[in-house]
Amino acid sequence: MLALRVARIFDGHALVRDAGVAFVEGGRIVGVESTGFDIPSGCEILDRPNSTLLPGLIDTHVHLVGDSGPGALERLAAFSPEDLSRTIEQSLRVQLSTGVTTVRDLGDKAWSVVDWRARPLAGLPTVLASGPPITSRGGHCSNMGGEAGGVEELRAAVRERAERSVDVVKVMASGGMMTPGSDVDRGQFTAEELTAVVDEAHAAGLPVTAHAHALVSIRDAIAAGVDGIEHCTFLTADSVHVPEDAIAAMATQGIVVCPTLGRTPDAVPPPHLLERLRKAGMDLKTRAEQVAQAHRQGVTIISGTDGGINPGKAHGILPLAIADLVTGGMSPPDALATATSVAAQACGLGDRKGHIRAGYDADLIIVDQDPLTDISALLRLNTTVLAGKVLPPRT
Repeated sequence: MLALRVARIFDGHALVRDAGVAFVEGGRIVGVESTGFDIPSGCEILDRPNSTLLPGLIDTHVHLVGDSGPGALERLAAFSPEDLSRTIEQSLRVQLSTGVTTVRDLGDKAWSVVDWRARPLAGLPTVLASGPPITSRGGHCSNMGGEAGGVEELRAAVRERAERSVDVVKVMASGGMMTPGSDVDRGQFTAEELTAVVDEAHAAGLPVTAHAHALVSIRDAIAAGVDGIEHCTFLTADSVHVPEDAIAAMATQGIVVCPTLGRTPDAVPPPHLLERLRKAGMDLKTRAEQVAQAHRQGVTIISGTDGGINPGKAHGILPLAIADLVTGGMSPPDALATATSVAAQACGLGDRKGHIRAGYDADLIIVDQDPLTDISALLRLNTTVLAGKVLPPRT
């Protein structure tokens, strides 16, 4: 048995009053006790004074096949199966080095992440996978191989994903900013088509999350009954418009929003993205404030980064995405929950990850000082415990 002795414990929702020791055995948390608890003899002790123990972080929106370089997604066509496998492993190692112990991949090529999930390497984060996102012909991320059109093809695409045992169905409801010729302001599917995707997925027991920048696509996704919306930026042709009724509907229906905040420090956004933000009258701080306001209005927010798609959206920036929520006005405990307990629940892992409780997986991180008073403490990762094993310090 291993005892982790720290100054404070954040359990996924809040600080545990007076708690300062967590016990780990056999890959699971077996107990949480008060500061000063008499640790049994023979128990290994890991002392981290003035530190905080938290659940391992969950990045709910990554692209493990992306190598974080310029044009990462566009270059996928030239990747061999070996290239894809090597990139997935490297991406996971980078994620783990920043405290991420679980990732949800929302777009691969050639089912490479789905296949990887079936034969994982020990000592790397848990992987959930969607396979290639369902998109229109020539649409956003069509080079990943998920093109479909019309209700029957869309239903067949969902059935294929169910047969391959994906964890979630990803559909590109709107265009995107990283695909030439794709219109981020417009929908790629009709409301009827999105409803067909949702109905087929739910019949197979699978959740659906929709990539949606455009306001029209957000409305269609809400009407279709999706379980989640990625980005959710409310773009119109020349502005950003956040209707109160759309926010109320997402809150009422329990639709989970992943705003994909976070940006690599000093990375310059692509010129077309800067121009799009300027045209919409939006900057990154305003965007964070928009998300925090939605949270206050009852919308469930989870944290994900879109990691891997370009240098500004590199793997390993989840702590910065969480910090952005605090900058926007969310409280530190609520922001931390978006990448721990709330994220675990949204990903279907709420019964074993995202909390520090007896019986839960021992995926844990220790950071220096207190992220509830200074969220930048997340950047001061001290120790990572994965499946109950203390990982070697970063070099």
